[in-house]
Order: sequence, then C-alpha cells, then structure tokens
Amino acid sequence: MGFFKDLKTEDTENGAVKEADELFDIAEAAEDEFIEDVDDQIPDSYLDADSEEVTFEEEEDLSEAEEEAEPEPEAEPAKPAKGKDKGKAAAPAPSPADTSKETDVTQVTIITKGTTINGSIISDCSLDVMGTINGDIECLGKLTISGTVVGNSTASDIFVNTQRLEGNINSEGSVKIGLGTVVVGGIKAGSGVIAGAVKGDIEMTGPIVIDSTAIIKGNITAQAVQMNNGAVVEGFCSLSNTEVDIEGVFD
Repeated sequence: MGFFKDLKTEDTENGAVKEADELFDIAEAAEDEFIEDVDDQIPDSYLDADSEEVTFEEEEDLSEAEEEAEPEPEAEPAKPAKGKDKGKAAAPAPSPADTSKETDVTQVTIITKGTTINGSIISDCSLDVMGTINGDIECLGKLTISGTVVGNSTASDIFVNTQRLEGNINSEGSVKIGLGTVVVGGIKAGSGVIAGAVKGDIEMTGPIVIDSTAIIKGNITAQAVQMNNGAVVEGFCSLSNTEVDIEGVFD
C-alpha cells in the first residue's frame, strides 16, 4: 500500500509539473504574439536612429517658436497716488502750439448803415461796408462798398455800388464799378467792368469792359479793351499789356 501511495503521489506531481510547463508555453506564445503585434503598429521612423534625431530637432524648434509666441505680460495699472498727491489727476501732455494762422475769407464782416468809423480798417475776411468809413480799407477777402468811403481800398475783389467814393482802388482780382457810381481816384486791378463814372487812370493787367453807361476821364492801360456803344472816354487808351510787339510792327 505504501508503494502504490508513493507512485500515485509521484504521478500527481509529474502531472502538475506537466500542466505548469504547458501553461508556461501558452504564456510565452501569447507574449511573442503580443510583441509582434506591437512591432507591427510602431512606425519604422521611430525605430530609425536618424529619424529620432530629426524628431528631436523638430521638437526643439517647436519649443523655441512657442517661447517666441508667448504673449508679453500686460502692463500693471497705475497705482493711486499716496499722501499729498492723492486725488490729483495726471496732467495731460501739452499739445504743440499751432503757429500757423488760418484765414477764412468766406466769413463776412458787415459795417451796418448808420455806423461811422474814423480810421483805417484791416480785416482777414471779407468786408461789406454799408455805413461810413473815413480811412483806408484793407481786407484779404471780397470788399463790397454800398456806403460812403473816403480813403484807399485794397482787397482781393472789389465791388463798388454807391453814389460816391473818393480814393484809389487796388485789387489783384476783379473790380466792378456799378451803374450810377462816381469814383474819384485811380484803379489798379487784374480785370475790370466799368458801368459808372471814373475820374482817374485805370490800369489792368488783364481785360477791361467799358459798358455803354460808363464815363471815364483818364488814361486806360489794359491787355484788351471792350468798349460798348455809348461809352464816353476822355484820355489815352493803351494796350501795352498785350503780348503783341506794337513797335516791331512798324519797323
């Protein structure tokens, strides 16, 4: 009985060893199959040494680009002043002084009827004189005279429509003397239209139109003269401002 018992025990132990060996074989086969599957799923670029160096450089460049793209820290808000400066606002930066002087000739200064000015007038804009001025007038804009003026008048454009004006008229633009107006003084301008009476020399750098109602006592110098039928001119008329060489024609 002891012999059979020992034999049975030996068979049991051999069976257990055999069963353990089979389990080890199954485990090794499963491990090899798992490794093969993992190798198939890993790209070859990760197994290549050169590829690993390139990948490392790319990661380094990417990290540098990320560092450069990091936003700058926001400026901290100004802290409130302490002590004596508390409650005082910061003074704004002074703006540069505007040294240029702009002139708006579209604005009009009006000397109303019934107003009398004894003295000269200088204006940076246009001027409309309806009252009386005893003195010279100088303005950068247009000068319109419908009142009484005793003195010289200078402006960019001048329109006179009054009974009488005593003084010289100077303008770089045009001069218009209205119907029924009497001017005692010379006229210098770029161009002109005379419908009233003028006692004095007239000098135009451009053309002049003498209307049929005009009466002129004085010499006329212009680039061109248009005289309508009925105008009265007592004086010498010269077209010396024209481009024609008059003296050369007769040589």
